[in-house]
Amino acid sequence: MNLLMALVAITVLALLSLGIALSGTLTYWLTVVVPYAAFGLFLAGFVWRIVKWAGAPVPFRIPTTCGQQASLPWVRKARLESPSGLWGVIGRMALEVLLFRSLFRNTAMAITGQRPVYGSAKWLWFFGLTFHWSLLIIVLRHLRFFVEPIAPWIAALSSLDGFFEIGVPTLYLSDMAILAGLAFLFLRRLVVPPVRYISIFTDYFSLLLILGVVGTGLIMRHFYPADLLQVKNLALGWVTFSPAVPTGVGTLFTMHLCFVFTLMVFFPMGKLMHMGGVFLSPTRNLANDSRMRRHINPWNYPVAVHTYEEYEDEFRDKMKAVGLPVDKE
Repeated sequence: MNLLMALVAITVLALLSLGIALSGTLTYWLTVVVPYAAFGLFLAGFVWRIVKWAGAPVPFRIPTTCGQQASLPWVRKARLESPSGLWGVIGRMALEVLLFRSLFRNTAMAITGQRPVYGSAKWLWFFGLTFHWSLLIIVLRHLRFFVEPIAPWIAALSSLDGFFEIGVPTLYLSDMAILAGLAFLFLRRLVVPPVRYISIFTDYFSLLLILGVVGTGLIMRHFYPADLLQVKNLALGWVTFSPAVPTGVGTLFTMHLCFVFTLMVFFPMGKLMHMGGVFLSPTRNLANDSRMRRHINPWNYPVAVHTYEEYEDEFRDKMKAVGLPVDKE
């Protein structure tokens, strides 16, 4: 049902884009007004989620660790697995963000007979890493539409991405990699029963929406090309706050924009915000220095306590009558 609802939502969005492509007024709104509104909602939602998470109290050190904590000088400590200082935390976060360290350590569990059996689960790490890095490279490549002249590093990245020069126009490696990553992540939610059980509408909708963005972009590049000069002028118009309605870009470009702007608005609302949330996770960004420092909860409020001395003073006679030991006679 969740998958069906996501397919219906994507279909409605695609049909809406077709209607926009046939209407001059709606095309104006899509290319002149909606970009700023979508970017504003994306930025406001992103900042709001970050500020909300940053304000959550974390009074104690709760990092997840799998190595020796810093203790005695002659005991070898795990600097990245159980960091005790700032540089260790930075190194651990870098491995987490750039190489998905915790996902690499993930294991698969299956019931064999009556006992659980654990094994390696590196396919999720590989395709997840492939998808995210490919998406980053594609976004960076698209910066060529927003700057003039094109920065040398953008041209170099594009040349490196199309190193094998497959086809005309060149088929980028990141394009093939992101399709493979999306296919794996989507099929995993359909084929693996535990993952399918916990998958909700937004999980499928996010994957299908990104697939819509990627698919329309690849079709435009290799089969039904859009007028790149018009696309470039439109992008530069957005940056310089002087957008103009493009002509001759085709229906696929309109559909591509609809998917992109929907993704921007939807991004801060769901699980895609893990892009910013990973930096605020207390299980990742805290040093494991509980043996070096005493952490006191700053939100503790004074409470009335009844000490044992007061308790004994109140019930000493009764305690002695039943034979209970007392500290004071």
